[in-house]
Amino acid sequence: MTIPTESIGSIPRPPQLLEALRAFRAGRLSQEKLDEFYDEALRDTIQRFEETDSPVISDGEQTKPSFATYPLQGLPNIQPEGVVITFADGHTRQLPRLTAGPFRYRTHADTYVKAAQRYAKRPLKQAVISASALSLIYPAEGIEGYDREAFLNDLVAEAVADIRGCLNQGVHHVQIDFTEGRLSVKLDPSKQLLHQFIELNNRVLEQFTSEERKRIGVHTCPGGDHDSTHSADVDYADLLPSLFSLQAGNFYMQLASEKDPDDVLTVIRKNLRPGQRVYVGVIDVLNPQVEEPELVRDRVLRAADYIPVDQLGTTDDCGFSPFEDDTSTGRDTAFAKIRARVLGTQLAAEALKS
Repeated sequence: MTIPTESIGSIPRPPQLLEALRAFRAGRLSQEKLDEFYDEALRDTIQRFEETDSPVISDGEQTKPSFATYPLQGLPNIQPEGVVITFADGHTRQLPRLTAGPFRYRTHADTYVKAAQRYAKRPLKQAVISASALSLIYPAEGIEGYDREAFLNDLVAEAVADIRGCLNQGVHHVQIDFTEGRLSVKLDPSKQLLHQFIELNNRVLEQFTSEERKRIGVHTCPGGDHDSTHSADVDYADLLPSLFSLQAGNFYMQLASEKDPDDVLTVIRKNLRPGQRVYVGVIDVLNPQVEEPELVRDRVLRAADYIPVDQLGTTDDCGFSPFEDDTSTGRDTAFAKIRARVLGTQLAAEALKS
């Protein structure tokens, strides 16, 4: 018996890369030199990922400015003053704002896949941002000559192309980052915003065959940035019934840091559909202490009491560094936690087999 295990995606960037980015933005470093730092960070990340014995790896998002804004970097019709997201510790992140149509991605995720494939010897997964998250860049007052429906049509087409490009490159799985799902319930307790997000993301997923959707997953968490969250106070029960209506084959769910994991697992059991696999979070990325493999094992075994083993997988609660400047978790700590997840998942599989 085996239980699949995958990371969410991001790994803290090396200090040398962060310093190079500061120098580049200050005009003290050329693009050519910066690309060398990017390439070295990518090579080192993949090597260290493979040394954890993780059966599926990622590029650690080393060359993304953030998990959310990679398609927008450098677009001429984007301005910085968009929607503000507030975290529990008081810090904020701000999305950009679209100023004119048409909307197009400047960077598609398959470019990251191609770069990683130069070094990777193990199957790769690739994270992409959800259409629902990017829908927030359209201003509430609208754009003259480019209405919201035209924008959404363009957005869906670009999101489909983003996923399809990765699938065509042969990735193991594509993961849609949907961290705004839980946040939407906080912003709108009526859940109308959540339902709009689900409908929009399903417009994207409906463009793929049932076989392709087996390779597509959705990640949900209450945010994880500088060891803080934006929506951990929202009850998972308010999100999960809608979440499982998404037409994806895999669901990557933060769980290790939940106060009442058994309550969440009960809701999962009630709403999980045939053909869907849940990768439960068994690593708390906000806690600097590295989990013992035996603790991971016990978390997996608890989940197996609620979820059929053939629909169960394991993951980390969130990425370790979803924004390039998030250094709240050390790089060595991140890889040690990944190694603990791999070992603990193996221990759980052996216990379930005996």
